[in-house]
Amino acid sequence: MSSTFHASFGTVKGVLFDIDDTLVDLEFAMTTALRNVSEHLLPGLDQAGWEKFGRIFTHETTHFYDRYLAGELTFNEQRLLRGRAALGHFGVELSGEESHVWLSDYALLQPSLVRPFSDVAPILDALDAAGIPYGAVSNNVHDYQRVKLDSAGLERVSVLVGTDTVGVPKPDPAIYLEGVRRLGTDPAETLFVGDNRLLDADGATAAGLLGVWLNRTGEVVADFKGTEIDSLSRLLA
Repeated sequence: MSSTFHASFGTVKGVLFDIDDTLVDLEFAMTTALRNVSEHLLPGLDQAGWEKFGRIFTHETTHFYDRYLAGELTFNEQRLLRGRAALGHFGVELSGEESHVWLSDYALLQPSLVRPFSDVAPILDALDAAGIPYGAVSNNVHDYQRVKLDSAGLERVSVLVGTDTVGVPKPDPAIYLEGVRRLGTDPAETLFVGDNRLLDADGATAAGLLGVWLNRTGEVVADFKGTEIDSLSRLLA
C-alpha cells in the first residue's frame, strides 16, 4: 500500500483530509460571494479594496469562528459578525433588515461557488486504485460539510467526521482518532493532511497520526519542523 506514497511518509494505510481550503477552495467561494452580495454597498471599491475586504472576512475575523466552535455563537451569528467587521472597515453599517438580507443572499450564493482544487481528483483516484481508505475530518458540523462535499462533486469522500460527531473540534485528539477508527486503520499509519498548520499538522501529529501541512500559499514559518507539501500531488510516489 505504502508504495503509492512518497517514501518519506513511510507506511501509510489510510488518509484523512481537512475540507475547507484543503479539498475545496472555500476562500474563492467566500470572497466571490462576498463581493457579489456587497457590491451595491461599496460602489467604486477598487480591486485592492475588495482583496482587503475578503481578507478581513476570511482571515482577520476567525476569532468569531472560534467563538462558534466554543458554542458562544451560532454559525450564522459568526458569519454576520465577520461580514459586519469587513463592511465596517469601509464605513458601512447594516441595519437589522439589511443584515438579514445580506446574510440570506450570501448563504444562498456561497455554496454554489464551492469547487474542489485541481489536485484533489488525482489523489483520490490514486487512493481508490490502491484500495487505501480515506475520509475527512472538519472543524464544522457534519451535515453542513456533507452538503459542501457533495455539491463540489466529492460524494466519494464517504467517511466524514464533524465537530458534532464527537462533540469536540480540532485540535482535540478525539476528533482525529474518530476519523482513524472509521477508516479502520492505525493512527501511526494514517496521514492527516490539511491547510492549517496548527490544527491539521501539529494537532494530528500530537494525536499520534502523521500530520502533513498543505501549504498552498507558500507561507514561510521558520520554526515549523513537521512535514510540509505545496500540493496534494506531493503525497504520491
